[in-house]
Amino acid sequence: MTTEPNQEQATPEILIDSDWKAEAQVEKERLTAVEQKSEEKAEARQMPEANFRGLLGTLASQALMGLGMHKDPSGKGVMVDLEGSKFAIDLLDMLVDKTKGNLSDEESTELKQLSQELQNRFVQIAQLVAAQVQEGGAPSAQTSGGIIDPTA
Repeated sequence: MTTEPNQEQATPEILIDSDWKAEAQVEKERLTAVEQKSEEKAEARQMPEANFRGLLGTLASQALMGLGMHKDPSGKGVMVDLEGSKFAIDLLDMLVDKTKGNLSDEESTELKQLSQELQNRFVQIAQLVAAQVQEGGAPSAQTSGGIIDPTA
């Protein structure tokens, strides 16, 4: 007695769920984006190369922060640290003197221009602080810091 298998039973039906493929692709793309953001954050945290331009940038940033790059916590003005800013500018001036003849023309020009621009900005901010002191609005320019109201 030979029984022939039922054709329907011999070939199983294959069900393809296309949704899982789309979901897997979306998850893969999401994980790739998260990984890229993580790598970008890690790169952003890395310290820049230690070179002459980096030194100038660090000193310039320090000087600019003292010249009002920070907002006052009350939000009414900016924080000014004339002494700290003057120190950073003085360091740049010292570099001008100590590196004479040891820098490329480009480096020498950049250093001199940066020092001059910061000195000019320092004078402007010091005059603004002095004017506000006369009006009774800000601490003395001789103190290490103060709050400048930019609307005054």
